Amino acid sequence: YFTVHRLCMRLNLESFREGHIIFMPTRCVPVSSRVSTKIQQLLNTLKRPKRPPLSEFFLDDSEEIVEVPQPDPNTPKPEGRQIIPVKGEPLGVVSNWPPALQAALARWGATQAKSPALTALDITGKPLYTLTYGKLWSRSLKLAYTLLNKLGTKTEPVLQPGDRVALVYPNSDPGMFWVAFYGCLLAEVIPVPIEVPLSRQDAGSQQIGFLLGSCGVSLALTSEVCLKGLPKTQNGEIIQFKGWPRMKWVVTDTKYLTKPSKDWQPHIPTANTDTAYIEYKASKEGTVMGVAVSKIAMLTHCQALTQACNYCEGETLVNVLDCKKDMGLWHGVLTSVMNRIHTITVPYAVMKACPMSWVQRVHIHKARVALVKCRDLHWAMMAHKEQKDINLSSIRMLIVADGANPWSVSSCDAFLNVFQSHGLKPEVICPCATSPEALTVAIRRPGARGAPLPARAILSMGGLSHGVIRVNTEDKNSALTVQDVGHIMPGALMCIVKPEGSPQLCKTDEIGEIVINSRAGGTMYYGLPGVTKNTFEVIPVNQAGAPVGEIPFTRTGLLGFVGPGSLVFVVGKIEGLLMVSGRRHNADDLVATALAVEPVKTVYRGRIAVFSVTVFYDERIVIVAEQRPDASEEDSFQWMSRVLQAIDSIHQVGLYCLALVPANTLPKTPLGGIHICETKQNFLEGNLHPCNILMCPHTCVTNLPKPRQKQPVDVGPASMLVGNLVAGKRIAQAIGRELGVVEDQDLIRKHQFLSEALQWRAQMDPDHVLYVLLNAKGVAVCTATCAQLHKRAEKITATLMERGGLNTGDNVVLLYPPGIDLIAAFYGCLYAGVIPVTVRPPHPQNLAATLPTVRMIIDVSKAACILTTQPLMRILRSREAAASVNVKTWPTIIDTDDLPRKRPPHIYKPPTAEMLAYLDFSVSTTGMLTGVKMSHAAVSTLCRSIKLQCELYSSRQVAICLDPYCGLGFVLWCLSSVYSGHQSILIPPLELESSLPVWLSTLSQYKIRDTFCSYSVMELCTKGLGTQTEMLKARGLNLSCVRSCVVIAEERPRLALTQSFSKLFKDLGLSPRAVSTAFGSRVNLAICLQGTAGPDPSTVYVDMKSLRHDRVRLVERGAPQSLPLMESGTILPGVRVIIVNPETRGPLGDSHLGEIWVNSPHNASGYYTIYGEESLQADHFNTRLSFGEPQTLWARTSYLGFIKRTELLDASGDRHDALFVVGSLDETLELRGLRYHPIDIETSVSRAHRSIAESAVFTWTNLLVVVAELSGSEQEALDLVPLVTNVVLEEHHLIVGVVVIVDPGVIPINSRGEKQRMHLRDSFLADQLDPIYVAYNM
Repeated sequence: YFTVHRLCMRLNLESFREGHIIFMPTRCVPVSSRVSTKIQQLLNTLKRPKRPPLSEFFLDDSEEIVEVPQPDPNTPKPEGRQIIPVKGEPLGVVSNWPPALQAALARWGATQAKSPALTALDITGKPLYTLTYGKLWSRSLKLAYTLLNKLGTKTEPVLQPGDRVALVYPNSDPGMFWVAFYGCLLAEVIPVPIEVPLSRQDAGSQQIGFLLGSCGVSLALTSEVCLKGLPKTQNGEIIQFKGWPRMKWVVTDTKYLTKPSKDWQPHIPTANTDTAYIEYKASKEGTVMGVAVSKIAMLTHCQALTQACNYCEGETLVNVLDCKKDMGLWHGVLTSVMNRIHTITVPYAVMKACPMSWVQRVHIHKARVALVKCRDLHWAMMAHKEQKDINLSSIRMLIVADGANPWSVSSCDAFLNVFQSHGLKPEVICPCATSPEALTVAIRRPGARGAPLPARAILSMGGLSHGVIRVNTEDKNSALTVQDVGHIMPGALMCIVKPEGSPQLCKTDEIGEIVINSRAGGTMYYGLPGVTKNTFEVIPVNQAGAPVGEIPFTRTGLLGFVGPGSLVFVVGKIEGLLMVSGRRHNADDLVATALAVEPVKTVYRGRIAVFSVTVFYDERIVIVAEQRPDASEEDSFQWMSRVLQAIDSIHQVGLYCLALVPANTLPKTPLGGIHICETKQNFLEGNLHPCNILMCPHTCVTNLPKPRQKQPVDVGPASMLVGNLVAGKRIAQAIGRELGVVEDQDLIRKHQFLSEALQWRAQMDPDHVLYVLLNAKGVAVCTATCAQLHKRAEKITATLMERGGLNTGDNVVLLYPPGIDLIAAFYGCLYAGVIPVTVRPPHPQNLAATLPTVRMIIDVSKAACILTTQPLMRILRSREAAASVNVKTWPTIIDTDDLPRKRPPHIYKPPTAEMLAYLDFSVSTTGMLTGVKMSHAAVSTLCRSIKLQCELYSSRQVAICLDPYCGLGFVLWCLSSVYSGHQSILIPPLELESSLPVWLSTLSQYKIRDTFCSYSVMELCTKGLGTQTEMLKARGLNLSCVRSCVVIAEERPRLALTQSFSKLFKDLGLSPRAVSTAFGSRVNLAICLQGTAGPDPSTVYVDMKSLRHDRVRLVERGAPQSLPLMESGTILPGVRVIIVNPETRGPLGDSHLGEIWVNSPHNASGYYTIYGEESLQADHFNTRLSFGEPQTLWARTSYLGFIKRTELLDASGDRHDALFVVGSLDETLELRGLRYHPIDIETSVSRAHRSIAESAVFTWTNLLVVVAELSGSEQEALDLVPLVTNVVLEEHHLIVGVVVIVDPGVIPINSRGEKQRMHLRDSFLADQLDPIYVAYNM
C-alpha cells in the first residue's frame, strides 16, 4: 500500500485510467495498454462488478441481522430417565357386544322400541319431544332407503355407499341430527357433520369450504326449518358460501322420506376399516380438516368408553355438549345408543338463557351421568340462587370434557363447593382429555366412596416454559396447579415425545406431546395424505435417533406428562403453544392470568383471545379482549397495565400488544367461543377495530442487532482511491455534454443577459407568442407576445423607479399567483436593475400557516418593496393577517394591476455577468429557509443548457404545470421561453383542484411533445383520474403525442408514482418511455434533466441494509429488502458530477454511496445571508477535493447518491454514466448508529394498511415517531398502530416509539409536493396536530 501511496503522489492522476498501470507487489511500472491478453482479461474481470449466484439474492440473512441471546447457564434441563410407554388396562371382551354400532340400534329398535333414546329441550329448558329407540330405528331406516333409492334414478343414483355427505343441523334440533347420522351409517354413506352457515362471511366459512372440498362433499342433508333459515339469493336459491363447493341440499324431515319396500333390508356388515364418519377439526392456522374414523374404531371407542365409564343399559345421561363432534358425539350419540341409554340434550341456546337448566334436568331425571364443560360448571354456579329442592346425589359421573384446561381445577373446586350440600359427591368429578385425532385419550374413573381424592401437581411456570417439570417452590403466583385426567383408555398405549423436531421419547421429568396407539382412534385426515403421515403414523425414537419398535402412534396435540401411578397430566395444547425466544408459553395459561386480574369492570363476559404473531424472527404475544360497553377508558387502561405486569411477573414474558375491542365484535365459533384464527387474521389485516390498544415492543423485542458503532477511518482518501483503482473500479464521475461556444456577436449580447434577450426578441419577432396562460376549463385567459411582455415589463420598471424609491441592487419581493404577471414583474425588475425575489403568496383560507413564511422571506431578503396584485395587497393588510404577523411593518407595497402607460427613461444593463440576477428562496423539507444567489451568467448558462438538452427553439410548444416560485420550476416558467423562444403553455396547479383533467387534456388538445410537472400534479392525476381513463378516452383524450413528461423535483425519483402514472395512462396512448424525472438542489437548480438525446433512465435495485450502512450493494429485482432506484435523468450540458465521501472529502469509486458534488457554470454563487454562516458558504459552494483534483471548485449538494456506469451508450457513443439520487443528507435519521431515509420507512408504513393515505416520520428524543393519515373510518384508527409497528420492525429493524393517527391533509406538503417533516414535528411537539389517536409504544 505504501509503495502505491507514494507512487500516486508522484504520478499524474491521468495515468490512472483503467488498465494503464499494473500493480506489482514491490514496484510499479507503467505499461502500455497492449498488455498480454491474459492480464487484459483479468483486468476486465475486475472491472465487471462480481455478481453473487442468483440463489444468494433470495437468501434471508437473518443470521447476520438477529442478535441471538446467549443461553442462560441456569436454565433447568430434564434429568430423568427415558420414559417407558404406558399401557392402558386390557379392553374386556363382553359376549353381547354388537358386531357393529348399527346392529345395536337395530337390536334396540326391535326389542326395546318404547324405550326413550333422546329427549330434546326447547329454549326455555322444558322437554320438547322424546325420540324412542323404535322411532329412531324406523326413521333412520326410511332415510337410508331414501338416500340410496329415491335420489336420482335406478340406473343413475345420486349417492353410492362410501360417498361423503354433509350434515347441516342446528344444535337445538338433536333429533333430526341423530336420525341423519344413523341414516347415513345404515346407507353406508359417510356423514360429515358441520356447523350451520349463517352468512356468506361466517368466521371460518372458507375453511369449512376447504373441508368439504378435501372430503369431496357435494350433497348436504338438513331439516326444513334449517333450510328456511339459510341465506338465499334474490331468486330463492341458497347462496354460494365463500369457498364452498357447489352443493345439493336434501331435506330429511319424516314427511319427505319414503317407507322402504318389504324386501329392502339395510346392509349391516361386521365393523371393518372402512370410514364410518368424518369429524372436523381446525388447526392452529385455521385450516379445517376432516378426521376419518373407521367403523371398527368407532365401535372399539364405544366399547372402551363403556368399560371406562362403566355404562349400564337403561341409564340416563344429561349432555350439555355439541352432539355433532367430540365428547358430545362419542358419549351422547354413539356410546349411549350402544348401551340403550336415555340422553337428555341441553342445547347451547338453553344454557345461555338458563344456565341452571342442566342441573335441574339431572335432578328431575335422576341422571347417572352428566357431560359438561368448565364453563357450564361456572355459569351454573353463578346462577345458583339457593335452590333448596335440587338434589345431585344420583350422579355417579360428572364428566368434565375440558378437564385438561388450566382453569378447570378452580371451576371443579368451586362447583363442588356450592353443590356438595346438594348431594354432589367429590369422587364423581371426572376430568378427561380428548383430541380430534386420537379421540378420548384419558378419563378419570369415579373413585370409591370416601377414598382420598387424587393429588394435584403444583408446577413451576418457569420450569414449564423450559419444558421441564419442577415442583413450584417460589411464590404461589408463579405456580400452575394441574389436576390429573385419570388413566389412559382401555386397550391403548401411550408415550410422551418432544413436540419439535423428530418424535424423540421424553425423559420422565420433561413435558412433551402425548402420542397414542389404539384401535379406537382416528385413521387419517380425509383426502390429505401428506399431513396424515406426520400425525397418524409417528414412530417414536430414542435419544440416539433409532426407532423404538414398529407400532405407529397418533399425535394428540396435547402437551403433558405421566405422573405417579401412571396418571396422565395435561398442561396445554400444541395449538395454544407460543414459542417466544426459545421458551414455551401456553395461551390458556396467559388467558387464565389475564382473567385473574379482576376483569369484571373491563372485560365483557371473560372473552379473551391470546395468540402469537411472527414479527422480526420471533413470535410476539398478542392479547385481545372484548371491552364491556360501560367500561371507562381509565378502568380499561388500568386493567391493561396490570395485565402487562401480571404476565411479566408470573410468566416472565413481555406482551407485544394488548388490545380491547368493543363487546361482541370478536369472530365467534359456532358455540359462542372466540374464533382465535379469524381474530389473528383480523389483527394482521387491520380489521380488528380496537377501541384501546397498548403496544410494548421495547420490552419484548430483544433480538434487535446491536447498534452500529462507527469505526474511525484509518485509510486516507488517497489510499481509498488507489484501492478502488486496484480493484478495477473507476472514479465515480459523470459529465454532461459540452455546452459549446456561441459565435455570433448579436447572440452573445442576447445570451449574456436575459433582459437583453427579451428586448432583442421584442424587436426581432414582436408578435411571436411566448406565453399562454390557461384556466381550469383549458381556456387561454391571457397570452403574451414578445412585444407585450417587453412593454408590460417597461410599465412595471417605470412604476418601480417612480414609486419605489429604490437603488440599484435592492431586493424586491414578487408576490403573485402563478401566471404572466409574475413573469412581467420579474423582467420589470431586471430592467430596473433591482433583484427580484419570487415568493409563493399566502393561502387566503390558511393565513395562519402560510403568511409567516412570506413574512420570513421578506424579512430575511431585506426586501425594499413588494410587487403584487390588488387582492393580495388587501390580504396583506387585512385584520386576519394581523392575527399572524405584524402588518404595520410591511415594506412599500405596489400593486401592478392597473399601471399607467409609461416607459422608463432607460433600461438598466449590468456592468458584468457575474452580478446578481435574482434570489431563489425555498423552504427545505427539514424546515430550513435558504435563499441562493443566481448571477446573470449562471442564468444564461442554465437556460442554454436546458435549450440544448431539450432541443428548444421558437417553433416548439411546451406545457408547464408546476409551482413557479423556486428552483427549476421557476426557471422553466419565467426564464426559459425568453431565452429559447419556444412557446410555454402555463397551467397553474391550483386549477387542477377544480378540474382535474385540464393538464392532460391540454397535452392532447395542443399535441404537446414536452411537458413539465411536479409530483403533486402527477399524484393528483393518478389518484383522481386513474379510474376515469375509459371516460377520458371516450372524450378523445390522446397522449400519444407526448415525447417527454419530466417531473421537476429535488429528491429521489418516486418510482412507484411515475410507474403507476405511466401504467394508468398507457391506455390513453402515453408512451411508457415518456415519463422521467429531473434533479436539482439548492446549490445547483438543475443537475439532471432527461432530454431528447441519451438513453432511457435505467433502474437498479439496491439492498436496503447496505444503504443503512452507507454502502451500495446492487441486487436483483425481487430480492428481499431491495429498493428500486431510478436514474434522475441525464446530466445537463456543462455539468460535472462526482461522488465524494462526505467525511474524508475524497472521491469514491463507481457504485459507491457518497455525497453528490457538482461543478457547473450555472451553480448558484452562494447563500443569501445565513447569519454568521460564512464558513458554510465556502463549504457548500466553493469546496475542493482533499485528494485527486485540487484545483477544481465544487458545490456540495447535501444529497447522497452514486454513479453507475451502465451498458447503455449516450449520444456521443460512450458508455452512459447514470446518477442515482438516494436522498437528502439533512433529512436522514440516525438511529441505532445507522442512516435511514424517511421516505423508505414511509413507503413501508403506507403499505401497512389500505386506509393509510400518507405518512411521515421524524425523530423525537431518540424515538421514532410515525404520523399516519387515516383515509378510512375512525374505527380503523387503532388497527394501524400494530401494523405500522410490525412493518417498521420487520423491514427496517426499528422500534417505533410513537404512532400518531391524524386526519387526511394534516401532514404539511410544500409546493414541490415534498413533506415538511420538521413543520410536522414542531406541530406535534406544540400539541397542535389534533390527532385522532396517539399511541406511545412502551
